[in-house]
This record gives sequence, structure tokens and C-alpha cells, in this order.
Amino acid sequence: MLKTRLRDFLLTKDDWLFAVSDYFRTDGIRATLRYVPDETGERELNGVRYKKYDFGPAFEFMKKNRPEWVRDVHVVPESEVEKVLRPSDIIPELINSDSRVRAIVKVLDMAEIPRTSMGVTGSMLAGLQNESSDVDFVVYGPMWFRARDAITAAKQQEGPVEELDEDMWQRIYRKRIPEISFDEFMLHESRKGNRGMVEGTYFDLLFVREWDQIKEPLLRGKDTVKMKIEAEVINADFAFDSPSYYKVEHEEIDHVLSYTHTYAGQALPGEIIEARGVVEEVGNIKRLVVGTSREPKGEWIRSLTWLEKCGYK
Repeated sequence: MLKTRLRDFLLTKDDWLFAVSDYFRTDGIRATLRYVPDETGERELNGVRYKKYDFGPAFEFMKKNRPEWVRDVHVVPESEVEKVLRPSDIIPELINSDSRVRAIVKVLDMAEIPRTSMGVTGSMLAGLQNESSDVDFVVYGPMWFRARDAITAAKQQEGPVEELDEDMWQRIYRKRIPEISFDEFMLHESRKGNRGMVEGTYFDLLFVREWDQIKEPLLRGKDTVKMKIEAEVINADFAFDSPSYYKVEHEEIDHVLSYTHTYAGQALPGEIIEARGVVEEVGNIKRLVVGTSREPKGEWIRSLTWLEKCGYK
């Protein structure tokens, strides 16, 4: 059986490229279509032009061309996979060929993070990046938090790694379309430290679990009602994972999941959050799911503790 995890890429026998979207599989590898050979495409790899598919159009393409692969994500049969592209495998090549990746790696080297714990996903992993491509930088497991602290420190010094400017923050906010104000969004983002600029290019520090942290699948439950809760976060080890996971102290809800990256790392252990989403029943456990659609309306996570500390009204 092929070993895959979140943010790996799959190259199929049709030369389609998928991003793996889950640590676990059903009867195939759970992924999302990203690139397909197309003579009119704007990207090129080995003389072949590719078209990039965003979330909605990817589902339309798959429903037309591989409807049997379409579930809540795309389920790729292992027999159709030609190759697995792993973010960590491409680091040596990118260090030699891309000065932006080299600059990030240099910061992490100084923090004594093993290069085997680093990776790059997205268009760079597929070999289909262009001048406007962001750098989707992966760090595996607990090393992610050390990497985040190293990047935060680097942004406070002279060098190629810098903080985002106002225009970039506005771009991210407009792209996410969250249900919180820009000021509130910025207060939460100000302490996360997982975004930056390198040589004028936006990069994101993405968390992926180490193999020994991948233990049991996230079972699908039954959606019930919308609900807003206030609860104390008692564990946030996987707050930057996808989905983000917050274990909470609450009379009904066991944990909060966020499928939108906006609310990754939104709260720390010991903080009181306000969260609104859909209650999902899994056996005798209830969880609150935030990000039940691509642009979720009426769903959010806010750290009331942090907002109060910042004097936000």
C-alpha cells in the first residue's frame, strides 16, 4: 500500500496532479484535483502545458470526467497512481534552484531543525510554479513550533524573511472572507507567526503530522444543528493542522474542528473561545465543525481571552 499523508501530491496515469487532503484513506487516497494537462494552460512541465483547477472547478471537472471518484473530496484509486510526490523529497533540489526556499531553510538550519522535517508543497512540489507562486513551506510534527519561532525571530532582524505588509494582509482577508472584522482578524493573526514574506514572495508555514502522530481516522458523523458555544481550550497541539483541532471543556461539545485555514492556531490552551458552527454527532460524541462550506457563513472561532487581553471591544 502506498504511504501518503496530508500535502503530498499524486501524479496519476493520466498525468493529473492531486493534492492529498487527508492522513487516512477509504477505498482510495483522499485528495483534491489541482492540475490537468491542457493545451491552453498557463503552466508548463517537461514541455506539457497544465491548467490549474481551484476547488469549485475541480469538482466540476471530476464530476464530468471521473464521477466515481467524487465524494466530499476526490478519492483516487491507488491503482491509478503513477507516483507520490513528497514535500520533503524536493528540498535538496529547491535549495539549489530557488533563493527564497534557500533563505527559509537557512533560518531553520540555524534553529537546528532537520532538513528531513522540512518540505515544500503546492505548485513547487508539482514543478508548476511561476513568478507569482507563493511558497507553501511544510514542517513536520513538533518541529513546526520551533520553526515558527525561528521565522518569527528572523522577521525581527535584517534579512530576506520579512513580516507581511498591509496590502498582503488585506489580500489574505479578502480571500478568506471570514465572519470576523479585519481588526479582529489581525489581532488573532498577530501572534500566530506562520506567515511571512521572502524576497517579496508570500509564504505560509504549514503543519503536517509526523508519522507517529497519525493514529486514528477522523470518522464522519451526522450533522445536526448550528450552535454557538463558549468553552475553554484544554489542548491545541493540532491547532495548526488541517483540519485544526481544539479539545475543549464544555458540557456538550468534546472538541472543535476548523476546516478553514483562517481559524488555524486561533487559540491557546487555557483560553476561552467563542465558536459557532455545525454540531456533528459521532457515536456518543458531539463536536462543533467550523468551515462546513468553502466560504462558511455564520461560522467562526474567536479567542475571547486574547481579544480581552488586547483591549478589543
